[in-house]
Amino acid sequence: MQALQSLADALLGLMTPMSLFHVAWATLLGIFVGSLPGLTATMGVALLTTLTYTLDRDAAILVLICMYVGAIYGGSRSAILLNIPGTPASAATSLDGYPLAQKGQAANAMALATAGSALGTLVGIVLLVMLAPPLAEIALDFGSFEFFWLALFGIVISGQLTGGGSVLKGYIAGLLGLMVAMIGSEGIHAHVRFNLGLSDLNGGIALIPAMVGAFGFAEVLTVMWRPKGEMLDSSSESTSALPRLIDLWRYKFTIIRSGIIGTIVGIIPGVGEDIGAWSSYAAARKLSKEPELYGKGSTEGLTAAETGNSAVVPGALIPALTLAVPGSAPAAVLIAALFIHGIRPGPMIMIEQPDFIYNIAAMLVLATVAIAVFGLSLTRVFIKILKVPRELLMPIVFTLCVIGPYALTQRVFDIWVMLFFGLAGFVLRRMNYPMAPLVLGIILGTLLDKSLRRGLTLSNGDLSPFFTRPISATFALIIGVSILLGIPAVRRTLARLLPGRRETVAQDEP
Repeated sequence: MQALQSLADALLGLMTPMSLFHVAWATLLGIFVGSLPGLTATMGVALLTTLTYTLDRDAAILVLICMYVGAIYGGSRSAILLNIPGTPASAATSLDGYPLAQKGQAANAMALATAGSALGTLVGIVLLVMLAPPLAEIALDFGSFEFFWLALFGIVISGQLTGGGSVLKGYIAGLLGLMVAMIGSEGIHAHVRFNLGLSDLNGGIALIPAMVGAFGFAEVLTVMWRPKGEMLDSSSESTSALPRLIDLWRYKFTIIRSGIIGTIVGIIPGVGEDIGAWSSYAAARKLSKEPELYGKGSTEGLTAAETGNSAVVPGALIPALTLAVPGSAPAAVLIAALFIHGIRPGPMIMIEQPDFIYNIAAMLVLATVAIAVFGLSLTRVFIKILKVPRELLMPIVFTLCVIGPYALTQRVFDIWVMLFFGLAGFVLRRMNYPMAPLVLGIILGTLLDKSLRRGLTLSNGDLSPFFTRPISATFALIIGVSILLGIPAVRRTLARLLPGRRETVAQDEP
């Protein structure tokens, strides 16, 4: 009851004309960003972070939260109409959304996607309010030894789950991020490392230029490299359709299950909305009474995918707020924005600012209401936005990629950093290397480095506390098992040893 009262108070505090104005324009902009192929949620939040520097703290965070929620939802528009996910989080949506549009049900598909996104976010908000305070209390027991393993855990898990079929590529991307994080003055004695003789690198690689490059400029290059997508003609359809209540009631368990799965996926550092969508989609298909319809226009599959990816948003904020470890790439940018605006996420947040988590939950509620209103009323506008030629759109995005990092520090060097990471990100994408482990490596590298060295200082160089303290030992065991399970030979050996699997393995082997 106390949590509900705190959430209600936070909502009342945001019911001002200026706050509602920020909710409206930021959510609408986020939906447009997510709708346009190539403009990801991470890029939208990163660019907007550079433009909210002059706003007060609460207004700036509200704007970024609304951009995040709106962009994740907006990706379903192009996924349904173009069969091109506006964001990676909407890849699973296109499997059934586009076939539904081909059958003349584009408006219904977009209405179901809107309802699924709104309900998924609400499920995640409930879990955020329930889980974040106790998790913050547990995190108070973390020391340097535990934070070292936590940082390593985030990089390893993101490498495992976003490696695009190759776990090794995920690990390599994470290690590249760690190497970038080691550049510049180290955090304990301020000794300058790996600056290549450039004084501009003494302070290290700034997070915002690197992320704008990796997720902004790299996306511009990737979009221009791809062939154009063709939009289905839906002019003859009703564009103000509401989701049918009978469908929502029929899929009530799918929505709840997908919302819980998405939130849990969001809590895992670095995994992201796309994994939340795929995990929810796979679970729904496995338990569905009509699995044969999946991939051919299943309304249940569409609902599960959209519910799952939207539930990741509040889920990703749980570790971001309580542990300062991002659950997704956009959450990583939000952590940087929190520091810029004087908020220190981490175990002390419930002591220093006990009401802040409820403020975040209230912001998510308002953003959810906004995507529901805009999503159901502006379908025709979204269709027109999607027709903007990319030759006109991408130069504007590139200009924002240049202006954003420069506006924060007025350093031309940050523009070069953005360009370097944009080109590097484009090359890595072409070779199917994931970006999430790279970004997580940059973000968590400083935490890993400081925690390792502080731990060694506290133990006088003894490594045993890293393995004997209960929480540290648990993290070490989980990381070790995760790495072992990522080795194909180990998986094949375990498959042979598991009961009932020997015959299957024998049949699969030549």
